[in-house]
Amino acid sequence: MTEFDYIIVGAGSAGCVLANRLSEDPDTSVLLLEAGGSDRSIFIRMPTALSIPMNMDAFNWGYESRPEPFLDGRQMDCPRGRVLGGSSSINGMVYVRGHPYDFNQWQELGAAGWGYDDCLPYFRKSESWMNGSDQYRGGEGPLATCNGNGMRNPLYRAFIEAGREAGYPVTEDYNGFQQEGFGAMHMTVRNGVRCSTSLAYLRPALGRHNLAVTKKVSVNRIVLDGRKATGVVYSAGGADHTVNARAEVIVCAGSIGSPLLLQRSGIGPGNVLQNAGVEVAHDLPGVGENLQDHLEVYFQYRCKEPITLNSKLGLFSKAMIGSRWLLNKSGLGATNHFESCAFIRSRPGVQWPDIQFHFLPAAMRYDGRAAFDGHGFQVHVGPNKPASRGHVRLTGAAIDASPDICFNYLSADQDRADWRTCLRLTREILGQPAMDRYRGDEIQPAIDLNAHDDVDRWVRQNVESAYHPSCTCKIGADDDPMAVLSPDCRVRGIDGLRVADSSIFPVITNGNLNAPTIMAAEKAADMIRGKPALNEDADCWIDEQWRERQRTSAPARDITDK
Repeated sequence: MTEFDYIIVGAGSAGCVLANRLSEDPDTSVLLLEAGGSDRSIFIRMPTALSIPMNMDAFNWGYESRPEPFLDGRQMDCPRGRVLGGSSSINGMVYVRGHPYDFNQWQELGAAGWGYDDCLPYFRKSESWMNGSDQYRGGEGPLATCNGNGMRNPLYRAFIEAGREAGYPVTEDYNGFQQEGFGAMHMTVRNGVRCSTSLAYLRPALGRHNLAVTKKVSVNRIVLDGRKATGVVYSAGGADHTVNARAEVIVCAGSIGSPLLLQRSGIGPGNVLQNAGVEVAHDLPGVGENLQDHLEVYFQYRCKEPITLNSKLGLFSKAMIGSRWLLNKSGLGATNHFESCAFIRSRPGVQWPDIQFHFLPAAMRYDGRAAFDGHGFQVHVGPNKPASRGHVRLTGAAIDASPDICFNYLSADQDRADWRTCLRLTREILGQPAMDRYRGDEIQPAIDLNAHDDVDRWVRQNVESAYHPSCTCKIGADDDPMAVLSPDCRVRGIDGLRVADSSIFPVITNGNLNAPTIMAAEKAADMIRGKPALNEDADCWIDEQWRERQRTSAPARDITDK
């Protein structure tokens, strides 16, 4: 077939959702195009193997930034999924919706109809939560969420108790009424298997006569007839092919891929396109700008008791874990190991949390190797509302031209100040009595956190991306010259063309991005189908004294200056 009603570019976290929802109408034909191949790999399916697909060329676009000017010239990895399910097939499976006020902030920034009450029903629609549905959680959606192995390792609960001792609240459900506080962390795992959008959304729809999926293709450009998108040109088998869209082209290639495809098609900042040798079809200055990401560091300690995952990193232990998982999808192979977490505010006057913690009962690197000999544990931590902004820009008209990606990490003074605060608060939390039984020597950062120059230097040299690029095709108001999309996800000035993925966010959310990306795709699907927008009124918890205090009570042990 050379003509469909809808052409979706990218079978990732958003594209699989749209393929399912749009093809629910039997009278609508849908083509889903994906650059990668099958996700039927044990390394993708087994949650504990999460570090493997992220580092495999077969599943990862392998983007990297230019030398970052405020990180001593370090080039930062930016892995993005190139496989059915996209980044939901290679990510850490952490399920964080973001704070309700994040979405109210979107609306204030010009994304009309994207406030929390507008987004909550789509979170619920997408989800099947292990404890069933309530006012905040979904119980019948395609995407399974759970707490892994139920925090069996005592370190998880010790971390939560340390947070309480440090004066912070404990939350029963950070994805529900109260994000702020310490509690159990949630993951996208069903019956011990990674629940990617490929598994949750695409596979149930593959038998539909009106859905076609084409893998291992390179989408070169969107075909424009004046100011209307009429199809795409893609390469496969050494030849170029043109396929037409009767209704719309929907770009779901992610926060790196989506702006690059628009730019290759002549839609973007005129000077960027001209420098890349691309004819300008529509000068839209915001395409590829406003790039945002989360950074994190690892606080690592030796553990005084032999209870950490560092004893499970040998070949024999891995074989036993893998065998048990293969037999019954249980045990240590069935979790991503991030089973407790926290969200706190950095200072008085901050209304909702801006720092996130992932706790891990092991001391290891993202490639899965031990950080040091012996037992250890670590917490991944970082400020979640950065002020720094970067860009994604085309450097040449060819599809294989390396993009110019610059996050401008830590370019804003406030971001550097937030990191100093973040590290001091983290050391204080991990120094509470609940951790005394387990806490050995601090391996890193192991520096004087009151020496600003030393802290800034250590952060520049050790900070890592949390792999949350976003906001490069943002939704905005009509009077915002950098807005790429209208609130219904249409590309401004072009008919028949929408974008729906994490690139559409006006500003990054307080948390991991897979959950809000899936929510955005669910909401976009209703817009495309012309269905009435869902809306639910729900409250959320905000500390009544947020202007005066940073936490709800005094810490059991104050070690911030030690």
